Amino acid sequence: MDYGYKKMYINGKLVDAVSGEKEPVICPGTGEVIAQIAWGGKDDAELALNAAAAAFKKWSKMSINTRKKWMDKLRDAVIEREHDIREAVMYEMGKTYNQAVEDYETVVNALEWYPQEMLHRRDEIIPDPDGTHAHQIIAQPAGVAVGYLAWNFPLLNLGFKIGPALAAGCTLILKPSANAPISAYLIGEIMESIDFPKGVVNVVAGSNEELALSLSSSKIPRVITMIGSSVSGRIAMQQAATSIKHFSMELGGNAPAIVCDDANVTQAVNDLAALKFGNCGQVCVSPNRIFVHEDVYDEFVERFVAKAKKLQLGFGTDSKIDMGPIVDERSRNRVMKLAETTLAEGAKLECGGKIPEGMEKGYFFEPTVFTNVNRNMTIFREEIFGPLAAIYKFSGDDEVLEMANDCEVGLSSYVYSNNISRIQKFSAELEVGEVHVNGFKYAIYLPHGGVKESGLGHDCSHLALDDYLEKKRITVRV
Repeated sequence: MDYGYKKMYINGKLVDAVSGEKEPVICPGTGEVIAQIAWGGKDDAELALNAAAAAFKKWSKMSINTRKKWMDKLRDAVIEREHDIREAVMYEMGKTYNQAVEDYETVVNALEWYPQEMLHRRDEIIPDPDGTHAHQIIAQPAGVAVGYLAWNFPLLNLGFKIGPALAAGCTLILKPSANAPISAYLIGEIMESIDFPKGVVNVVAGSNEELALSLSSSKIPRVITMIGSSVSGRIAMQQAATSIKHFSMELGGNAPAIVCDDANVTQAVNDLAALKFGNCGQVCVSPNRIFVHEDVYDEFVERFVAKAKKLQLGFGTDSKIDMGPIVDERSRNRVMKLAETTLAEGAKLECGGKIPEGMEKGYFFEPTVFTNVNRNMTIFREEIFGPLAAIYKFSGDDEVLEMANDCEVGLSSYVYSNNISRIQKFSAELEVGEVHVNGFKYAIYLPHGGVKESGLGHDCSHLALDDYLEKKRITVRV
C-alpha cells in the first residue's frame, strides 16, 4: 500500500506544512514506507490555534441540535469510508483488519452518543433554605482544546476526544502520533469533503519538541487532553503552565489481574490471554501483572501457555490472524530487552521470547509467557506495552492486594472470584480507576480513567463531557 502524500487539516482546508517539511510513515507489518505526511511546526501550531479560537466563537454559540447535525453528517461520512479507515489503521499500526474495527466503531459511536448525551443534560437547581434567592448551575463550553493521541488505537483515541469536545461546544486541535497519523489525516480529508465548519477541528502532526511545545505553552487552549505515558503527561502539564488550563489525562497503566482459588479458571485464561495479546499487548489496560492463587496456579499456567502458543501471527486482512507486529523497531527492541532482563533476573521462560522464524520483515515478536517472577524484577515495575505476560503466585488476599497496589499507576484491574465478600474487599481496596470482575467491558458510555500517575479526568461516558465544560453559578433575588 502506498498512501502517497497526506496533508494536514487546518481551518477547514487540507494544507502543507508552512515549512514544507514531510515525514515518512512506516508500516510495522512490512518495515516499508507507506506514506509521507505534512509535518507541522511552530507556524502550523499558530495557524491551528488561531483557527480554533476564531471558530470557537461560532461553534460554542450553536445549539446542541445544530452541532448534532454536523456531527451526524461527519458520522455518516465516516461510515461511508469504513473500509478505507480500517485499512489505514491496519497499515499504519500493524493490527489486524478485524481488530481495526474497534477504532472505526469508536469514532462512529462517539459522534453519535455524545450529542445525545448533551441533549439529556439539565442545569442544576440549588434550593434556597431562606426562600430569598433562586440558584442555578449552568455548564458552558470551556474553549479551545488540544488533544494528543497515542498510536496504539489511533482512531479510538480520536473518537474519545472529538466526541465530547464537539458536543460540549469546544473546538479542537488534534495531534496524532507520528507512528500512526494516516487515519487521523484521513478524517481531516473527510471533514473537508463535507465542508465541516472551518476551524472547529484541526489535525496536525509534528514533533513533540516543536509542535507539541507550541500548542501546550500557548495561552489560547483552555483544555489539554492526552492519551499517553505518565512521563508525557507530566511534560505536557509543565509546558501548559503558562496559563490555567483544564487537564484530562489518560496515562500509563500496570494493570493487576487477580485469579483467586475459587475462580473460573477457564474464563480467566480466555479473558486475560485476549487482553494480554490483543493489539500485540500494546494496550494501556493490558493485564501486565497476572497474580494467580497457588491452588490454581499450575492449571492456569498450563492453559494460558497453551493458548499463547496457538496464537497465529501475521499481517493483513486474513481473519485467521490473531496478533500483528509491534509498532516500530525501537519498541520491539525495548520489548526484547525487557524479555532478556526478565530472564537474567531469574524468571522462567514458558514460551516465546524471540522474533518468530520467517517473520524478520516487519516488527514481529512471539507471544511470551514468564513464570517464577517476583516483585523485585524490572518487569513488575515497567508498563510492558508488548506481548509479554508475567504470572505471579500468591497465597493470601492481603498479600496479593499489597502487591497489586505496589506501583505508581492505577488504571484498570481484573478480579476473578466467586466469593462476594472477597470481590467487595478487592473492589474497595484496589487503587485503580476501574475494577472488572469475572469479565471485562469497555464502551463509549462507560467511564474510563485512572488514579495516581494514571492521570485525571475521564475518557468515555458522561464524565468526559465535564472535562470540556465550565460550571457557572447564577443567583437571582426573588
